[in-house]
Amino acid sequence: MATTSDLYKGAYFRHENELVLVLEYSHITPGKGNTIYSVKCRNVKTGKQKEIRFNSGDKIEFVRVEFHELQYLFEESDSLVCMNQETFEQTSVPKYLLGDNIKFLQESMIIKVYFDENNEPINAELPKHIEVIVGAIEMGAGKALKTAEVGNGAKILIPLFVESGEKVRINTETGEYMERVK
Repeated sequence: MATTSDLYKGAYFRHENELVLVLEYSHITPGKGNTIYSVKCRNVKTGKQKEIRFNSGDKIEFVRVEFHELQYLFEESDSLVCMNQETFEQTSVPKYLLGDNIKFLQESMIIKVYFDENNEPINAELPKHIEVIVGAIEMGAGKALKTAEVGNGAKILIPLFVESGEKVRINTETGEYMERVK
């Protein structure tokens, strides 16, 4: 069995019979005593985030997960219907798995969906970078930036030289403008 020293961002483990995903972790070494690991994690079933503290050497039960790249087809109430491009099997993926990044979801986009040992979707990720067309622009976000609407109504900050109708590349993890696409 693994210990706290094996923790890493993106790891899945069981805590109090719940499957959780490590979002962030840090270790604190006080002047006296053992190292304490502070782990910010998300319950994969409920989506709730919490912080868990472990002592150095505590045992952790890591869970192995699989992922598949699925094509987003359409939205159905609280789920996204996605298709495996090899088997053409359709899977419902809960929207909350994408979190705030769902605003960057585009039709026919390939997303990475993680499945647990029961073949249930437990996490989903958009591609790290996507290209979008700049829509409505609002002036006055600063001296060198302005606010622009892209995709499904998401708002990002772009440089003053970018105009409405241009295609730009953005980072879906941070929501930041990267560059213009020619």
